[in-house]
Amino acid sequence: MLPLLIVFGIRWAVIEPFVIPSGSMIPNLLVHDHILVKKYSLGLKVPFSNLWLARWRAPQRGEILVFRYPQNPEIFYIKRLIGLPGDVVQVRGSGQLTVNGHEWSLTELPSYVDDGFKYFTEDTGQQKHIVRFLAGPSVTDESTEYRVPEGQYFFMGDNRDQSSDGRVFGYVPDKYLIGPASLIWLSCENTLTSVSYICDPRQIRWKRLFNTVQ
Repeated sequence: MLPLLIVFGIRWAVIEPFVIPSGSMIPNLLVHDHILVKKYSLGLKVPFSNLWLARWRAPQRGEILVFRYPQNPEIFYIKRLIGLPGDVVQVRGSGQLTVNGHEWSLTELPSYVDDGFKYFTEDTGQQKHIVRFLAGPSVTDESTEYRVPEGQYFFMGDNRDQSSDGRVFGYVPDKYLIGPASLIWLSCENTLTSVSYICDPRQIRWKRLFNTVQ
C-alpha cells in the first residue's frame, strides 16, 4: 500500500510522464518522445480536481507546457505558451508572431536539411527556440489578432504549419494547466506492434535520451 501511495503522491504533486503523440512540436519534440512534466513547478492542485490548492508562480511566455484540451479536458495537449492573460498576439501568415507590439524575430537555419520544410530560430526577446515552417510560400500574409482574456492562455505548436493549436481551439483556462515539460527520458522511432505504448528497443533514439526540453 505504501509504495502505491508514494507513486500516487509523486504523480499528483511532483512529476508525471507523458508521451508525445503527434508532430505538432517538431523539431523540439518528436512523435514517441517520452517526457517528464514538472507538475510542482506552477503549484499544487487538489487531488482528482482542476482546482489549485496553492500557486507559487505563473507560467512564462516561451515555455512548453502540458495542459488539458479545452474542448475535452480528458485529453492532454502540449504546446508552447505564446500569450499570457491580457496579451495581444498577432499571428502573421502561418505563424510569425508579434506579442504586445514586440515582434518575435525569425532567423533561418540553413544547416537543417529537411525536404519540404524550413527551420528558424525564434527569439522572444527573453528566450530562443527553433520552429518549423513549410518551405513553400505562405498561404496568406494576413494578420490575425488574439486578445487573451484574463485567466486564460494562448498556445501554439513549434511546427507552425502543421499544428492544431490556439488558432483552432482558442484559449486555455488557467485551471487546465498541468506543468512545463522538463526532460526527454526515452524516445523511439516506433513502438512495438503488439503493445502500442511501449518503445521498440531496436528503434531507440539514443541521442535524444535525457535531453532537456527547450
